[in-house]
Amino acid sequence: MDVSCNLSSCSPAASMQEAEQSDLLGMFPLFLEERLLNRSNESLQDFIKGFNLEKSDIIGDSSAIVRIIISIVYSVVCALGLVGNVLVLYLMKTKQGWKKSSINLFVTSLAITDFQFVLTLPFWAVENALDFSWLFGKAMCKIVSYVTAMNMYASVFFLTAMSVARYYSVASALKVKRRPIGCSAKWVSVLIWVCAIVASLPNAIFSTTATVSSEVLCLVKFPVNNGNAQFWLGMYHAQKVLLGFLIPLFIITMCYLLLVRFITDRNVSSSSTKRRSKVTKSVTIVVLSFFLCWLPNQALTTWGILIKLNIVQFSYEYFTTQAYIFPITVCLAHSNSCLNPILYCLMRREFRKALKNLFWKIASPSLTNMRPFTATTKPEQDDHAHGEGHGPYAGFRCPVH
Repeated sequence: MDVSCNLSSCSPAASMQEAEQSDLLGMFPLFLEERLLNRSNESLQDFIKGFNLEKSDIIGDSSAIVRIIISIVYSVVCALGLVGNVLVLYLMKTKQGWKKSSINLFVTSLAITDFQFVLTLPFWAVENALDFSWLFGKAMCKIVSYVTAMNMYASVFFLTAMSVARYYSVASALKVKRRPIGCSAKWVSVLIWVCAIVASLPNAIFSTTATVSSEVLCLVKFPVNNGNAQFWLGMYHAQKVLLGFLIPLFIITMCYLLLVRFITDRNVSSSSTKRRSKVTKSVTIVVLSFFLCWLPNQALTTWGILIKLNIVQFSYEYFTTQAYIFPITVCLAHSNSCLNPILYCLMRREFRKALKNLFWKIASPSLTNMRPFTATTKPEQDDHAHGEGHGPYAGFRCPVH
């Protein structure tokens, strides 16, 4: 975001590209797309006057430094996400016994999703560093936008499925006659991918490059026929808020609240208060991590929706919030792809043990005979079947065909 440019030479695109590029990230309101694309000849000074903004309000000497820092953060998130998710996939592939667990199928799918997601971050890092100018062409604009949105949805959907699966495993484990799950985890995974593909179709269809005041931008541009572009843009963001945050958050929260209540009411962990505390702690970490990573970004998106639907007036506060807070919220949301391998895998005892063995093998290959690294490490016992557990998803089992 270039808020430090001189008013006499700065283009509308340079000062407002934040909002435009955000649609490609699939996370942030495009609050001025239609205005900019329909008024590309309007000067920034006239544009600012329309909202009673003063020159001193938008000048900031540190904007270039901020963009570079954001690009570095994207690069770090990408590196950590690649390493973490590759480790998860490697452990899943080498540990044959783990493949029988349906929850581990979800973990594998989540790792694949997050791996694909972080692969798009270098494109956004370059875009940020270059003041949101898009250098990669129209085809890559569509591809990167679509892959970003699809994996964002898939990641959230898999987290939700894992929460439901965990509650079901605990609730059904204590029943004398345990009813089998109606469909396998494999088919649930297929359904999740189909839903993610469908939900991200607007990015595949409407993502394009557009030249605004000599700047090539990659954005989601809806047709302006009949003046409905702003309405459909609002609906597009409303879908992301509902499907990508509110509904999953509600389901995840309810599953974990019911799980904690179930364990408490059934006195499942009465013989081990410490273990019950571990379950509650892992539940809190999972819910809070999802909530804290996505809430700021989705809150700004919701604010933008209200403006696009003419429910709330555009204001200077909204402009400055997007200009200065938006990049931070995007980085925070992206960081969830790095946290997932830690929260959903490395907190589990068998993953920690296997990872320790892997590091031992790499660091001391000559000593592997003393501490062999094999592919037969067993998953930790399904303590949740008895109402206790150590990791956030330690106990789910369902048939995988």
